[in-house]
Amino acid sequence: MSPNRGEWAAEQMPEMDDRTVVVTGANSGLGYEATRAFARKGAHVVMACRSEDRGEDAKRRLRSEDTEGGHRGSLEVAELDLADLSSVESFAESFGDTHDELHVLCNNAGVMAIPRRETEDGFEMQFGVNHLGHFALTGLLLDRLRETPGETRVVTQSSGVHESGDIDFADLQHEDSYDEWDAYAQSKLANVLFAYELQRRLEDASADVTSVACHPGYAATNLQRRGPEMAGSTLRLWAMKAANAVLAQSAERGALPMLYAATAPQIEGGEYVGPGGLMNMRGPPSVQQSSDVSYDRERAERLWEVSEDLTGVTYDLKAATSAG
Repeated sequence: MSPNRGEWAAEQMPEMDDRTVVVTGANSGLGYEATRAFARKGAHVVMACRSEDRGEDAKRRLRSEDTEGGHRGSLEVAELDLADLSSVESFAESFGDTHDELHVLCNNAGVMAIPRRETEDGFEMQFGVNHLGHFALTGLLLDRLRETPGETRVVTQSSGVHESGDIDFADLQHEDSYDEWDAYAQSKLANVLFAYELQRRLEDASADVTSVACHPGYAATNLQRRGPEMAGSTLRLWAMKAANAVLAQSAERGALPMLYAATAPQIEGGEYVGPGGLMNMRGPPSVQQSSDVSYDRERAERLWEVSEDLTGVTYDLKAATSAG
């Protein structure tokens, strides 16, 4: 379908033959739709999924369903559990051994408003998966991004909910008190703070890598179901279904900001992309302002240092620059 009234659509993405893209959480929702769009443009897409079986199922669905657009690219499934830093390390090592280039990394996977759980490494699950897992993954793939000729991009998926978030450094893992939405908002603010701080550090190192943040608006995906299902709340589950039916745009439309951030030539590092329609919940992608606190450099630097300490992943950008 062609875009209306100048609206940007996935069909306007540049051709991506001979380009490699990693999408986390590629087996469903926004990641699934982004994978479809990248493959239609000729990219080789590494579908980084917590469950290899679900990833293979998604790969088969993409090949069987997409008779209209057709895949000129190729799909590869790889196991990645962002709730386990050893899995993140294994994925990065395997990717480095088998791929010479990485053009786009889409930090897309996430969990939303779930009862308190901990990752394999003892982090609060939402902070651990949504932020720390992607922080570690990006750091471990950074050399491959930098070694790839031309501009490469890191796109980190946040949420409009980040606007109500803060980083509680005194209780970062929400051990003293836990509210599922506060924890989610913290993790999504961390995504934006990370994306902006990464861009500043890349610029200081004169690296030809661009870091961009994005959010999908209100998109109907399975993400909204998991919290109510894990909590056993039938009422919340039905409320989510009703809200999705009335307010949400499709996952295909929700993936557009990520695709725009990943491919549009006019995108600059440190930008924030989301739907430009009603209350930034739906509509075509546009560059927007994130919350005031997301631009707080001191907070971003502190979060960066804490993230390095917790994950053990250090971004040695200056050393990488001199070595190159």
